[in-house]
Amino acid sequence: MTTSKAKIVEVPHTAEHAADKGIDATVSNLKEGVAKATAGFEATQAKVKEGVEKAMKNAEELAAFNQGNMEAMVKSGQIWATGMQHLSKHLAAAAQASLDDSMSAFKALSGIKSLKDAFELQSALARATLEKSLAESGKLTDASFRLTEQALAPITARVTVAVEKFAKTG
Repeated sequence: MTTSKAKIVEVPHTAEHAADKGIDATVSNLKEGVAKATAGFEATQAKVKEGVEKAMKNAEELAAFNQGNMEAMVKSGQIWATGMQHLSKHLAAAAQASLDDSMSAFKALSGIKSLKDAFELQSALARATLEKSLAESGKLTDASFRLTEQALAPITARVTVAVEKFAKTG
């Protein structure tokens, strides 16, 4: 019967040992799971931080880019306004010169003695007026094209910057 006692005593000891092993395995698995979860959380946190930093950098670059666009628009507007003032002064001067020429022609016509002289003077005045009008029109057209080019230059430069920027990121 001694052998049966030994077996009986051995069974509870083996059960106790198996329970201890089960608890140890559970604790080990819990520790391993917590370690993995912590590592995963830290990796996720690092990725989120990296994403936020990248988004902030992109937002700052976008703000700087838009500020450059606004500065270009303001500069373009200033060039346009200054150019239009210059063109307006030129038109006013041309109109004044035309008025002065008309007054001189009227005075010259009032002193004419014959119809032939009046016709010749009128023809000469008409030809001179047409030539001046064509010359002034050409000057005005050239000045308008130059003004348009100058006013668009800051905007064109910003478009070039945008194309280069998007070509790099694309």
